[in-house]
Amino acid sequence: MHTGGLACACELFRILHELSFQAAAGSMEKEQQEAIEHIDEVQNEIDRLNEQASEEILKVEQKYNKLRQPFFQKRSELIAKIPNFWVTTFVNHPQVSALLGEEDEEALHYLTRVEVTEFEDIKSGYRIDFYFEENPYFENKVLSKEFHLNESGDPSSKSTEIKWKSGKDLTKRSSQTQNKAGKKRQHEEPESFFTWFTDHSDAGADELGEVIKDDIWPNPLQYYLVPDMDDEEAEGEDDDDEEGLEDIDEEGDEDDGEEDEDDGDDGEDDEGEDD
Repeated sequence: MHTGGLACACELFRILHELSFQAAAGSMEKEQQEAIEHIDEVQNEIDRLNEQASEEILKVEQKYNKLRQPFFQKRSELIAKIPNFWVTTFVNHPQVSALLGEEDEEALHYLTRVEVTEFEDIKSGYRIDFYFEENPYFENKVLSKEFHLNESGDPSSKSTEIKWKSGKDLTKRSSQTQNKAGKKRQHEEPESFFTWFTDHSDAGADELGEVIKDDIWPNPLQYYLVPDMDDEEAEGEDDDDEEGLEDIDEEGDEDDGEEDEDDGDDGEDDEGEDD
């Protein structure tokens, strides 16, 4: 009887323990569920504030975009006084220069002005205009490319059709080019810069458009003023040559000094012999 009562007591204790554990687990699950619901409510408030902030930021951007326009216009007028400003700027930009072949650079020497225009609501897109003077490559005076976001938020782009002059279509050029010495060399040229105007495959990830709009256009002068690496190397070589000549002169002076000393010693020896 004693053994049986003890066993019953142990079983009862086990059952009570399990019920207590289940109750505690249920309580924890309820607390976690309530916490998750509260987190969701707080997150909705954060999202609402983020959306409100985006609207306020857009208004500020629109305001200052209008304020900047007269200064952009004044800057363009001043840039027009500097020959080859834009081709120099593009050549000095590391990402853009990688897209330029020799003939692209030649064509861009006729580029007189670049303008970036963000649409009034800004977030829907922008347009880049390239103004050219009369040139041997194409008939167009202006080449443009526009980037849009439609109502569903999908990006798209469109651009001016380039009216190439006979035999001057740089997008169909051969990889065989002429170097400055007039000798032919076979090498892989980058795809022509001008193919960008016909490439609408991925308007949402147009790297060149973004670089021009966000990096070059805000301050093109910083790239125009980048020193030419070839000139720097040439200056470095000239400095090395000058240092080499100075070393040679110094060595020559030392040798002359030694010869004079030798001559002096010989003279003293002769006098001693005469005595």
